[in-house]
Amino acid sequence: MNQTGNEVLNLKSNFLRKGETLDDLQLKGLHLIQKKDAFRFGVDAVLLANFANIKKNVSVIDLCSGSGIVPFILAGKTPAGKIIGIEIQKEMVDMANRSVKLNNLQGKVEIFHGDLRDLEYLKTMPESDVVTVNPPYKLRNSGIINSKNENAIARHEICCDLEDVVKAAKVLLKDNGKIYMIHRPDRFADIMCTMRKYKIEPKFIRMVCPSIYKAPNMVLIEGQNNGGRFLKWGASLYIHEPDGSYTDEIDRIYGRSEERYGV
Repeated sequence: MNQTGNEVLNLKSNFLRKGETLDDLQLKGLHLIQKKDAFRFGVDAVLLANFANIKKNVSVIDLCSGSGIVPFILAGKTPAGKIIGIEIQKEMVDMANRSVKLNNLQGKVEIFHGDLRDLEYLKTMPESDVVTVNPPYKLRNSGIINSKNENAIARHEICCDLEDVVKAAKVLLKDNGKIYMIHRPDRFADIMCTMRKYKIEPKFIRMVCPSIYKAPNMVLIEGQNNGGRFLKWGASLYIHEPDGSYTDEIDRIYGRSEERYGV
């Protein structure tokens, strides 16, 4: 559904706060509220949402949910049942739930304020068929920490680390439930060891490369709670052709539009 100019202005006046933008996801009329100067979602969130194998009416919990981008894409592209997001930053939760109301997804998508390290809190959640997570990639003391707290929390392991994320998934998942994660290849050994530590078996891996001649800079991982030991390795996913244009697979993921979702 395409909104007219006046309808978009009404949406902005009713749902936006100072310093926020309203972004058209070009997906079944869905819009997302984001902050102009804080962390904004990128291709990694879109790839994660596309990678997750979501069957009809399954329950999904998205960890480190931020603006809610993964739940909104899943709501628009998959036959999922209830989709819950958990986010530690109150301002992001408020913003994401305004996006829920804006898109009339009450009852389908709900974003909760919570700390995934609080296992007793997680145990109050219903067990889920699927957990998705786009966690902070960088170790707490690696690189220069962004002075803007929201950006630092999104990029660095400040409020949670890799083990916290896997431990949370273990609590939330049903037996044989699936976790879908996107991370960085330099943390690959840590990811494999941590998943097995908590009896979440890595089942399927895809490396994501900027182009055919470049090393991977992201990795997509599917794990199964209490799954058997059998790992499949998928073909690499390439973002760009050698000439700099987007690959056919990326165009398909983005609905044949190179400008969608902020690529």
